[in-house]
Amino acid sequence: MEIVPSTFLALAACGLIVSQGPYKSLWVFFALVPFGAAAAFNLPAVGGSTIGLKECAVLAVFACCAVQPYGANRMLGTLKPGQPGFWLLMFWLFCLLSALFAARVFAGQTEIFSLSRSSNDSGIVAIPLRATSGNITQLFLLTMSALAYLCFATLFRARPNGAIVVRSMVVASVVHLVLGLLDVFTFSTGTSALMEPIRTANYAILEDHYMMGLKRMIGGFPEASVFGAFSLGLFAFWLHYWAQNRQSKIAPWMLALSIFVLLRSTSSGAYVAVVIYLVLYGGFMMVTRMRDRLPGRAAAVAIAVVMLCWLFGWTLYVAMETLTPVSDFLERSLFGKLDTSSGVERMSWNNQAFQNFVDTWMVGAGLGSVRASNWLVASLGSIGVIGTGLYLIFFLSLFRLSPDPRDQENVAVTESLKAACFAFFCSDLLIATTPNPGMFFFTLAGLSAGLSRGSVLRYRAMVDVPLQTKAMRGQAAY
Repeated sequence: MEIVPSTFLALAACGLIVSQGPYKSLWVFFALVPFGAAAAFNLPAVGGSTIGLKECAVLAVFACCAVQPYGANRMLGTLKPGQPGFWLLMFWLFCLLSALFAARVFAGQTEIFSLSRSSNDSGIVAIPLRATSGNITQLFLLTMSALAYLCFATLFRARPNGAIVVRSMVVASVVHLVLGLLDVFTFSTGTSALMEPIRTANYAILEDHYMMGLKRMIGGFPEASVFGAFSLGLFAFWLHYWAQNRQSKIAPWMLALSIFVLLRSTSSGAYVAVVIYLVLYGGFMMVTRMRDRLPGRAAAVAIAVVMLCWLFGWTLYVAMETLTPVSDFLERSLFGKLDTSSGVERMSWNNQAFQNFVDTWMVGAGLGSVRASNWLVASLGSIGVIGTGLYLIFFLSLFRLSPDPRDQENVAVTESLKAACFAFFCSDLLIATTPNPGMFFFTLAGLSAGLSRGSVLRYRAMVDVPLQTKAMRGQAAY
């Protein structure tokens, strides 16, 4: 185990979580999420694997959840059949079997672009399928992600408080912005060494990349694409929350902040994903909400999304035809992306991952065996039809949950969390290298499920108690 400077940040955060409890310290957990390139520990003996700050913090949250009264029973309740947690459990169990056995069963029957660092000393190379440290690493990361869902769904089912979630999202957004500005400032002043204490993970840190003379912002993440994907999730949350909550004074400021970091990321994947998300989001708002009472701000957002997409496309066309710098920028970041060496390499990953899917009889080569650049192809190549299907069932069952409509604040927060999850899914369809959508996705999914179920149970109890009291009075009178 290798101790790094960010280890002390992880220990301090875990201490705060344990001392304050998981509710009061939710902001601490969210503050750690933008530190995507910081390690709690590095494990040289396990192929140079990294345990990040989030993984360390979620273990502290799990400990707090487990020691609460009836904590174990409540966590089992989150996994009962019919709930999203049950399908997540099935998904995790299949991934467990896949990571442990698939690479051994199909060893040598297909070639893979391995995720194992030991095989990547000279870059990404194709090797015959075999069990590697990547299987264990990806299984550990998926386990931590599933554990985050389990903990937060359980905790917020018992105490559904959307205000805590909103405050924590504010913290995550502000920390994300600060790290992004520090990244650009330290690089431009030649003081990038100041960022090294939070860039301790065994990842390639792409801090010196430019896009048309503009330094690509990566903040606390290893590269601009991950920074942009995280920015997209924040943008989706604040857009929907601003549309649903007219009283919120912080929402428009956070929305503006998220738009800035999203645009400044210069991530082509984030740009394409936000267009896809906005089109689908605008269509959803118009089609599904027009049947009910549509808040004026939500209607304005739906109409504005459609109009802005049209205006944005027209503006891009005019700019490309008249302004050479804009044309060059778009050609490099979007339209000519597939013709670059990076685009060609990523397409080769996807082609090989699909070939792995075919060669393994649609079972998959094993979680952690395959590298791709598209969530669907990565999932099919790694965990096959069954694993991909189980995840999609979990995803759809999560969106079927809804809080009690009388709980307006939790309705707004829950739907905003779902919007962020859907935005992450749109981004993963373009850039994800593994079937795991990431811990922050499962954290937001767990919070959404917990708030939805907890709100329903709370209002049901408010109705049942007066009825029971009235019945007892009637029996006493009788």
